[in-house]
Amino acid sequence: MRRVLFDENLPRQLRRDLREFAIRTVQEQGWGSFKNGQLLRLTETTFDVLLTADRRMEYQQNLATFSVGVVVIVTPSLRLEVLLTVLPELRAALSNVKPGELIRIKIEP
Repeated sequence: MRRVLFDENLPRQLRRDLREFAIRTVQEQGWGSFKNGQLLRLTETTFDVLLTADRRMEYQQNLATFSVGVVVIVTPSLRLEVLLTVLPELRAALSNVKPGELIRIKIEP
């Protein structure tokens, strides 16, 4: 089972629809105060994938140097009903992203 960390900007309720993954949130881990570089270093010690809506991460960090995959949801809204529209793509990305790789899932307005 892939271990996924939800960044603090994602609705926790989304995990109900992703039961095939072991999901924790940044808040549950006590990592809410860490910046992206620190967060990625912590994430790679315990998780396989970081799920975030932070589009800047790929430009601020050299993701290839981390042993965790990153999935970025590009969306104008982080409401649960909006995120559920891309559930199949999200499942595929979380299942297939490789360490050091970034996959973008774009939701059109």
